[in-house]
Amino acid sequence: MRQAGRSLPEYRALRGTGSILEAIADPEIAAEVTLQPVRRYGVDAAILFSDIVVPFHALGFGVDVVPGRGPVVAEPFRSAADLERLRPLTEDDITHVTATVDRVVVELGDTTPLIGFAGAPFTVASYLVEGAPTREFGVIKTLMHSDPTLYDALMDRVVETTVTFLRAQVAHGASALQLFDSWAGSLTRDEYRRFAQPATERVLAALADLNVPTILFGVGTGELLVDMASCGSSVLGIDWHVDLDEGRRRAGKPVQGNLDPARCLGSADLAVDAAREVLHHAGRDTGHIFNLGHGVIPHTNPDVLAAVVDVVHNEGKAGVR
Repeated sequence: MRQAGRSLPEYRALRGTGSILEAIADPEIAAEVTLQPVRRYGVDAAILFSDIVVPFHALGFGVDVVPGRGPVVAEPFRSAADLERLRPLTEDDITHVTATVDRVVVELGDTTPLIGFAGAPFTVASYLVEGAPTREFGVIKTLMHSDPTLYDALMDRVVETTVTFLRAQVAHGASALQLFDSWAGSLTRDEYRRFAQPATERVLAALADLNVPTILFGVGTGELLVDMASCGSSVLGIDWHVDLDEGRRRAGKPVQGNLDPARCLGSADLAVDAAREVLHHAGRDTGHIFNLGHGVIPHTNPDVLAAVVDVVHNEGKAGVR
């Protein structure tokens, strides 16, 4: 899952205390952070060290990531005039990202794939409109319901930027792509179908010719899984709010995830028990990629995560249990 190494002491020592965007802007640092959890845990794939606001920061939209708070926009999106601040993204805008991908792919060789990622349009738009993390989503919901034409125009720009960002990662060697719709769970099913799903479908359709696996993930989206499954991704991410077997039934396609990250905050034995619960629900069938149900909690003990990886590798293969 994203930022898999952020609980590691070597990560904190390298990154320092500044904005994550400063570390992402340095390909040497970003590549090293990407590789750290692969070296530490021997996981089966690397996830690019990046953030969902990176392409919009590159456009000069005025977004930063404040430590301990998250993405903050100095001047949030408010009117049609703000569309001009979302010009088309070019690869020249994100050379720091593609340089990181280049470095990581060389280091990983042919044995470990790199997963690139971006934010899904609704989640990104939420940050651009709200201006900061929120629990209410009142500003963006007011926009989508009071001025759907402007909202759609915003989503058009976000889709275009997201597609460019993801295609560039594949062009430089990413083997798979993950789309994070972290805030989709704030929507009703009707809202998801009208205001989030069409844009997500457009992003995934624009990646289809690349012939790389794609993963769509959201938090608190158990009631949306049927609709999310129809968006066109190869795999559907499932958090821990829905049992894995039920999530698989709703998805009707390969799934990823399901371990509650909080279950890794106790002892290694407790975390291993939690991992085995997920493996039990997964059963012997193929089509489940073990993962956390969201990002690693920063103060997680790395040794606990190592124990989880070990039990999955030793007991998690289809037909072994």
